[in-house]
Amino acid sequence: MAVRAHARRAAAAAPRRPLPRHRARPPPPARAAPARGPRRRRRPRGAVRRLRPVRAARRARPRTACRPDHQPPRRGLRPLRWAGPVTYFARDDWLSSAARRAYWDAYRAAYRRISEAGVAVAAVSAELLDRIAPRGPAAVVPNGVEPAEWLGPPPPAPAWLDAVPRPRAIYVGTLDERLDVAGIAALAGACPGLSIVLLGPLPDPAYVAPLGALPGVHVHGGVGRAELVAALRACDLALLAHRRTRLTEAMSPLKVYEYLAAGLPVLATDLPPVRGIHPRVTLLDDVAGFADAAPATLAAGPLAEDDRTAFVAASSWEVRHRTVMDLLLRS
Repeated sequence: MAVRAHARRAAAAAPRRPLPRHRARPPPPARAAPARGPRRRRRPRGAVRRLRPVRAARRARPRTACRPDHQPPRRGLRPLRWAGPVTYFARDDWLSSAARRAYWDAYRAAYRRISEAGVAVAAVSAELLDRIAPRGPAAVVPNGVEPAEWLGPPPPAPAWLDAVPRPRAIYVGTLDERLDVAGIAALAGACPGLSIVLLGPLPDPAYVAPLGALPGVHVHGGVGRAELVAALRACDLALLAHRRTRLTEAMSPLKVYEYLAAGLPVLATDLPPVRGIHPRVTLLDDVAGFADAAPATLAAGPLAEDDRTAFVAASSWEVRHRTVMDLLLRS
C-alpha cells in the first residue's frame, strides 16, 4: 500500500505532457466505377449443341498455311516455316532488269536456294521457268485479266482520246527501254494516216522525246484502271512494240491479254511468251515490220464478240489462280 501511495504522489508531481496529436488524413479519392459493357447473353442450349460440330471442324483443320510468294529473296533466303508450303510465283526475270542491278547477287542466291530446296515454282513463261531451273513441282502460269473490267458494252472514250483521229493504234505500259522507239518512228513514217497512242508512265521522258515531234504520235501519261479499259476499247489496233532483250524474252506481257480482252487485233514482236496466245496476234520480227502488216490487220476488224468473251473467260485470274493453288497444294 505504501508503494502504491508513493507512485501516485510521484505521478501527481510530474509535469503533464500533452498527448500527441494525429493529423486527420484526407479521405481517399472516390474511384470511378468500371465501365460495364452490355451483359453477355447466354446462348440457349440448342445453339451450343449446334456450335459443337463447327468447333470440332476448326480443331481438325491443319495448322499450316499455304501461300504463294512473288519475292525471290524472301522465298529463297527466309525459311517461312510458319507458312507451311510456299510456292514462288515468278512474274519477271529480275536478273534481267537493269533497274534492279544492285540486287542481282541476292536474286542469284535466291534462285539457287529455291532450286536446291525443291520449292514449287509457278512462272509466267517457260523461258523464265527454265532460268530458275526448279527441282520441285513447277508450272507455267501466264498473266490474265479480270472479267468484270472487260465484259459488257464499251464505256465512253476519255476526252483526251476523242481528240485523236481514227484509226488508232495503241501501246500501253511503262514507256522505258522495252519500247522500240526507232520502230515506232518507222511505223509512224510509213503509215501517216494511223494515229499511234503511247499510254503509260514516263520514268525517263527523254527516252521517248524523239517521238513527240512526229505527226501522228500521241504520248499520254499513266491513267487509272477504268480509264485504261475505256481507252483500249476505243482503239482499233494494239501494239506490243518491244525490243528483243533478255528481259522481254522471258516476260508474259499483261498488255497482250488486255488488248485481246478489249477486242483489239495485235501486232507484236515475235517473242517466245507471246506465241500461241491467240490467232489475232500477228508476230513480226521487229517493230519496223509492223507497217507492212498494219493495213491488213486493220481491215480484218476487231475480234468477234463471242471470241472476245470466250478469251476473257479462259484467261481470267480465277483460272490462273486455280492453277497456282493446285501447284501449291501439291508441294
